[in-house]
Amino acid sequence: MFDKDLLRGKRVLITGGGTGLGRSIGRRYVELGAELVICGRREAVLAEAARDFAAAFGATIETHVCDVRSADAVEAMMDRIQATRPLDVLVNNAAGNFIAQTHRLSPRAVDAVLGIVLHGSAYCTIAAGRRWIDAGRPGTVLSALTLAAMQGAPFTVPSAMAKAGVLAMTKSLAVEWGRKGIRLVAVAPGPFPTPGAWSRLMPQERDADDRRRGIPLGRYGEHIELANLCSYLVSDQAAYINGECVVIDGGKRYLGGTADADMLDWSDETWSAVRERTRGQRS
Repeated sequence: MFDKDLLRGKRVLITGGGTGLGRSIGRRYVELGAELVICGRREAVLAEAARDFAAAFGATIETHVCDVRSADAVEAMMDRIQATRPLDVLVNNAAGNFIAQTHRLSPRAVDAVLGIVLHGSAYCTIAAGRRWIDAGRPGTVLSALTLAAMQGAPFTVPSAMAKAGVLAMTKSLAVEWGRKGIRLVAVAPGPFPTPGAWSRLMPQERDADDRRRGIPLGRYGEHIELANLCSYLVSDQAAYINGECVVIDGGKRYLGGTADADMLDWSDETWSAVRERTRGQRS
């Protein structure tokens, strides 16, 4: 449904772009003509994604190893990117999340999620925005949120807090930066399975039943559906959309919400088993 050159000429940075939904979005952006830059903490993952895109589209993908929890690292990365050519679009996609009883969370566990999602998104957004404003350039920031940003979510409280903060940032800067030609938009995906996040958020106890029963459309989302929405929102076709968060969840929030009621009845033993299996996946 999209013109093959929809994103031609746009230089896009996707944080956490080497895996999961970020990689799927990046792949679609390249397919639609964007010049893609991806960053993440693992060089091997970024390199593998770059090779895949090069093989599929003949595109050269710029990669940067960067921990977005560090403001200094973000600024250094933005300087390196700008040295080649300024960005047109920033996609705040990097995230960290896992299910846990909130009263058992350590400060380190809370900070791990807030650092990536809230601080990282703020550092990247402000760094990109400052450069656009100083240069008198327009720009677009797209942030990947969750349903929890709007209605909360038990057992993933740090993520809900952080995503709600990013939503507030989106709405606030849409007003503050709008007259400077800078748009801020967001998406709130429902269940879109990925190997990493799915294993942390949907352990066997939670996935024992068919989770699709809580989705009116009766299925999980496909990555291309989210990637297409993200493509439209950063394109010139969406130039009058500012400050909005678009939900793409098959209607889940109107039926199943953000959590499963049976999790409220899990025993401490069940939670202990979940913690042990997912402990090594949180790094």
